[in-house]
Amino acid sequence: MDISRNGSRASATPPAEYFTGTVRLDPLFDREEPARTAGASVTFEARARTAWHTHPLGQTLIVTAGCGRVQREGGPIETINPGDVVWFPPGEKHWHGAAPETAMTHIAIQEKGEDGPVTWMEKVTDAEYEGRE
Repeated sequence: MDISRNGSRASATPPAEYFTGTVRLDPLFDREEPARTAGASVTFEARARTAWHTHPLGQTLIVTAGCGRVQREGGPIETINPGDVVWFPPGEKHWHGAAPETAMTHIAIQEKGEDGPVTWMEKVTDAEYEGRE
């Protein structure tokens, strides 16, 4: 058994090359092999968002506060609210972040594949974020 005490894991600012806007990442867990899961609480200030990316084994988001947006490649922008659970299947190109006027926090859970838990791609443009592209 392992208990990670609240306050024992430092908050971090994720790399700017993969995010737009102000984002805080609070690690929750990162299991060692043979387990593959990792989880974090991620807070996006209004208009902040990830770059386009995929996960080799998929990703689950659990919205805990605020209002956000998610989009898979080729699909509409969807609004997400506290209590919503979003599943992105393995390899599905997507992004997620806060709404234009409201911050959003979610718990992100993913598994590590052979090359890690995520493949980062290009940033989401303002036009894409606003649904104009």
